[in-house]
Amino acid sequence: MLEILKNYWIDSGFYQFHWTNGVMLLIGLLFIYLAVRRGFEPLLLIPIGFGILIGNIPYDVTKLFVGVYDGPVSENDIHYYQIEIGEVELWSKRGEMLTLPAAMAELKLEKMDYAAMKRLLSKGRRLNLTKVEEIDGRSTALRLLDEGRAIMVNTHSQITLSSQPDGQAPFLVEFRQGRMAFVDEPRASGKYGEVWSLEKQDPWNAGVFWMIFRGIEWGVFPPLIFLGIGALTDFGPLIANPRTILLGAAAQLGIFGALWIALFMGFTAQQASSIGIIGGADGPTAIFVCTKLAPDLLGAVALSAYSYMAMVPLIQPPIMRLLTTKKERLIRMEQPKDVPKSLRVVFPIVGFMLTAFIANGALPLLGMLFFGNLLRESLVTDRLAKTAGSTFIDIVTILLGVSVGAKTNASTFLTQETIKIFILGVIAFSVSTAGGVLFGKLMNWVSKNPVNPLIGAAGVSAVPMAARVVQKVAHEEDPHNFLLMHAMGPNVAGVIGSAVAAGVLLSYFAK
Repeated sequence: MLEILKNYWIDSGFYQFHWTNGVMLLIGLLFIYLAVRRGFEPLLLIPIGFGILIGNIPYDVTKLFVGVYDGPVSENDIHYYQIEIGEVELWSKRGEMLTLPAAMAELKLEKMDYAAMKRLLSKGRRLNLTKVEEIDGRSTALRLLDEGRAIMVNTHSQITLSSQPDGQAPFLVEFRQGRMAFVDEPRASGKYGEVWSLEKQDPWNAGVFWMIFRGIEWGVFPPLIFLGIGALTDFGPLIANPRTILLGAAAQLGIFGALWIALFMGFTAQQASSIGIIGGADGPTAIFVCTKLAPDLLGAVALSAYSYMAMVPLIQPPIMRLLTTKKERLIRMEQPKDVPKSLRVVFPIVGFMLTAFIANGALPLLGMLFFGNLLRESLVTDRLAKTAGSTFIDIVTILLGVSVGAKTNASTFLTQETIKIFILGVIAFSVSTAGGVLFGKLMNWVSKNPVNPLIGAAGVSAVPMAARVVQKVAHEEDPHNFLLMHAMGPNVAGVIGSAVAAGVLLSYFAK
C-alpha cells in the first residue's frame, strides 16, 4: 500500500513541480486577467492563457515530457540521419540542468555505463554531456527509461549507442518536438545512411490534443482564420482609395528590419524570418511562417505576435503622437466614394491572382482571404459568408488559441532565445507602426488631397484594432474628425501585405 502511495506521489504534478512551471502558470493567469479585467483582446488572450495553464501542468516525463503531449510517435515524426557521435542530454523528472564545464574534460568521459549515468542523474537533475563518445548500449537506455528517466538527443544531434555483445543492432533514442522515439533494427540503406524503423509507439500520448496540435503543425488553422477575416472585412475603403495600399506596404518595414537585427544576433535565416514576421501584427501569418521555417520557435513567436496584437492600443498611440505634429493629427480627409458592386466582386478575384503570382509561398493564406471576401461581396452566398465570419472563425480561434498556449511549456519557453524574440517582436511592431506613419507624412506632403499621417499606423495587419486606434487618437485631438473608414484602407492592405511578405520569406528561406 505504501509503495502504491509512493508511486502515486512521484507521478503527481506536485512532486514534479518546478519553479519554471510556476512562472508559466502565472503568465497564463496574467493573460486571463488582462482579458477579463482590462478587456485586452479577450477572444485571443483567454484561449491562449488557459492553453498556457494546460501546457504547463507537470507530468511524468516517460508519458508527458513537456506538458501536453504532441501526439503518438509515427514514422513521419522521425528525422533519419546518418548515425554519428553528437551531443546527448539526459533528463530526469525535475528538469534542472547540470552542464559539464570544459575544465572537466580531463575526466575523459568517453564511455558512460549505467552506474555512471545513474550517479550523475541523482537528485533529480539533468545532465548535458558534450564529450561523451559512446554510451553503453541498449540495456542502459532501457533501464534508465524504465526508471522514469528520459534520454534526449537534441533535434540537430545524434548519438551512437554501442552494439550489445550478442550482436544486437545499435539503439537510437531521438527527441523530436517533445516526443521520445524508440528506434531499433536497421531497415534499409537510404540517402542519409542507415535508416531505422520504429520499435514501439508511446501508449499514453494519443488524444484530442494530438488532433488540435496538427492544426498548427500542418498549417491548417491560419488559412481558416484568413477565410473568416476575408468574410468579415470590407475591402471597400481600399478599393475606393487604392493609394492606401502603399501605406500597408510601408508598414511591413518592421518585418525586414527585425529580420536583419535577428540575423545580426545570431539567429539563422529561417529563425530570423519567423521572428521578423511578428512586425506584421498578424498572429495567423506568424504561425504559418514559423511552422514552415522554425517550428522550434513556434511557442515564443506565436505568443509574442498575439501579445503585441492585444497591446496595439498601448504600443501605437505614443509612436503616432511622437512622429506627428498636432496640425497633422487635425487633418480631415474627404469621405471615400461608394464602390460599385461589380468592382467589389472583381477585386478579390484580381487581387488573389496578382498577389498569388507574386508570393505563391503564401498561397493558402491569400487564397482563403480573398475567397472569404468573395463570399461576402457576391451577395449570393450570405449563409456561407455569415458562417465563415461568425461560428466558423470562432471555433478555429478557440482551437488555435488553446494550442498556441499549450505549446509554451516551461522547458522550451523560458530561455534566453524567448527573451530575444519578445524584444525583437516589439522592435518589429514599433518599426512597422513608424514606417506607416512616416510614409503617411510623405504622402500628405506630395499629395494634392490632404492625408492624415495617423492612418499609416493602421497599415499593420491587426484588423480592425489598428484602425480603431487611429480613430481614437484622432478623436482625442478633434471629436469631429472621423478617420475610421480611411484607416480601414491601409488596415486591409496590411493584411494583404503581411501575407505577401510571408510568401516572399517562404520562397527564399523554406528548406
